Amino acid sequence: NLKTSMTKWKPDYDGAASEMAKAAVAFKNAKQFEQAKDAYLMEAEYHTENKAAYEQAGMMLKDMKKMPEAIQLIEKASIMYVENGTSGTAGIALDRAGKLIEPIDLEKAVDLYQKAASVFENEDRLREAAELLGKASRLLVRLRRLDEAAVSLQKEKNMYKEIENYPTCFKKTIAQVLVHLHRGDFVAADKCVRESYSLPGFSGSEDCVSMETLLAAFDEQDEDGVSRVCNSPLLKYMDNDYAKLAISLKVPGGGGGKKKKPPVAPQGDSAGPPPAEEDDDYEGGLC
Repeated sequence: NLKTSMTKWKPDYDGAASEMAKAAVAFKNAKQFEQAKDAYLMEAEYHTENKAAYEQAGMMLKDMKKMPEAIQLIEKASIMYVENGTSGTAGIALDRAGKLIEPIDLEKAVDLYQKAASVFENEDRLREAAELLGKASRLLVRLRRLDEAAVSLQKEKNMYKEIENYPTCFKKTIAQVLVHLHRGDFVAADKCVRESYSLPGFSGSEDCVSMETLLAAFDEQDEDGVSRVCNSPLLKYMDNDYAKLAISLKVPGGGGGKKKKPPVAPQGDSAGPPPAEEDDDYEGGLC
């Protein structure tokens, strides 16, 4: 279809692209995914404006169960969407790719969700960016990449704070505390709660009381107290990955029963007294 004539020296790329698009649909309907994929790729090459054809080709590879190649093409499409000024489409394509690959490759899914989040963040679409970071944070927890999960959660929380979704910030604080305690960093867990006092409605909320109680029990090596908070509905009905962190949380060096000992968590020289003292300033003698 790439004919030229005396009056039309340029090959008819648009016509060729449209023929390829028709061929791709015919192949797709006939379940001939390999041919459909090739047709979509040729359409994308001929028709520089229609980068969605790359994504369509990726979908054909998915139907052929060739997932890594499929993801590669969808990523290529998303870069072109960004270059063509349609970043929102890029973010949606990367999110979709993340969902496709998640059942077989968690690491790649994290990468795609993070890329999608930064596309939306650059567009100042913080709600979408935060939701995608949320997916990445949960998978990082599942992969036990807890240092990265802690960073991701802080970024999420900052975004929710910026769009004034404070109740979600409270939930992110609980997730942060669980991640930090599993990392063995009591000071960081305590800091996340203290920082949250500046959020409207946090002080005195169920989320706040629960975290103060948990930190005090953890600090005192009170296994029963820790277990009570971690098995409470507030924590048990969180996203599954965080609920698992809650029910598997153990007091360091605990040998059973309720014991009071000096703090064992690495406090360095930055923390001073255990958090209970400071909590009292905010929370009429809670724990």
